[in-house]
Amino acid sequence: MTQVLSFGCRLNIAESAVLAGLVDDPGLTIVNSCAVTGEAVRQGAQAARRAARGGARVVVTGCAAEVEPGAFTWFATVGRQGKFDPASYGGARRAAAPPAAAHTRAFVPVQTGCDHACTFCIIARARGPSASIPLGDIVDGIARLIDAGCNEVVLTGVDLTSYHHDGETLGTLVQAILGRTTLPRLRLSSIDSIEADAALLDAVASEPRLMPQLHLSLQSGDDLILKRMRRRHGRDHALRFCADLRARRPGIAFAADFITGFPTETEAMFEQTLRLVDDCGLTQLHVFPYSARPGTPAARMPQVPAAVARERAARLRALGAARTATALAAAVGRPQRVLVERSGSRGRTEAYFPARVPPSPPGSIVALTARRVADGQLECT
Repeated sequence: MTQVLSFGCRLNIAESAVLAGLVDDPGLTIVNSCAVTGEAVRQGAQAARRAARGGARVVVTGCAAEVEPGAFTWFATVGRQGKFDPASYGGARRAAAPPAAAHTRAFVPVQTGCDHACTFCIIARARGPSASIPLGDIVDGIARLIDAGCNEVVLTGVDLTSYHHDGETLGTLVQAILGRTTLPRLRLSSIDSIEADAALLDAVASEPRLMPQLHLSLQSGDDLILKRMRRRHGRDHALRFCADLRARRPGIAFAADFITGFPTETEAMFEQTLRLVDDCGLTQLHVFPYSARPGTPAARMPQVPAAVARERAARLRALGAARTATALAAAVGRPQRVLVERSGSRGRTEAYFPARVPPSPPGSIVALTARRVADGQLECT
């Protein structure tokens, strides 16, 4: 069986499941790389070298192979045009198989590419312009996943909220999935709140099968830094977005991505980000120290020392951990519906908090009560 090593976003996880089914070659390892940060590129190259030392024939694809092929000098690389062509990997085509969840939830790509130009980001170069999959194809694919026993689907994309195809938007896609299938749980990966359409906001507010947790691409809490990043939202928009949705769906949880140490960021600007965590009521954070990407406008701006970016990242992560702990404590004593993961003893609540559960079938959804918090998880019985 072909081995696929995946790095980076949920879209890469979804695409890696497709890559694993392209060819039948037990001697082949495909490295599906990420280029979001220099560290991600380094990890992909390290994995490729490790697989080669183990005797595998290695082919590298993904974003880093597209924009930084020099990091993989000793390996064959495949760009985005040939990524899903079995001939690119030189193996026998695998017979078609029914769709299945990559883990206990299925990651379903609905969009790729990006039409925006954030000054720190190289992914638009790696993935090309935005392109969306037809709504009917997505709904049909999810119906097959349900038939295969899948209880939760996560919609993924490079710029998920830019989904547009024949007049359909992400909101109308969500409504179609929930209206035309019996899927128990639908979840969204990272979204850009400034692009959220009215149909999506209505679905979040009214559809119990659309999970009450959103992961926002915020990046900073300071307006000048957001402008220099060429983001399309400001601090006030983030505050209004969270407040408005919380009023429409009480109990909704918000997570967010942040970059620390972006060029020209001062301590006062960083403190605006710290304050935004509480002002928006965020309970889960995904934090990156800024990493200059070759050829991006931000790489030519006055740089913040890497040590400062890392120190700020550590402070922001600590704040995020504290806010997660508070949210977990607030969940104690409340009913939880948990999607059980592969171990059969752990899973995720509807708000995407980690939970420990009595032994249960992987992939099942169990109704329990959170009894206490231990080791950063809800203990549920």
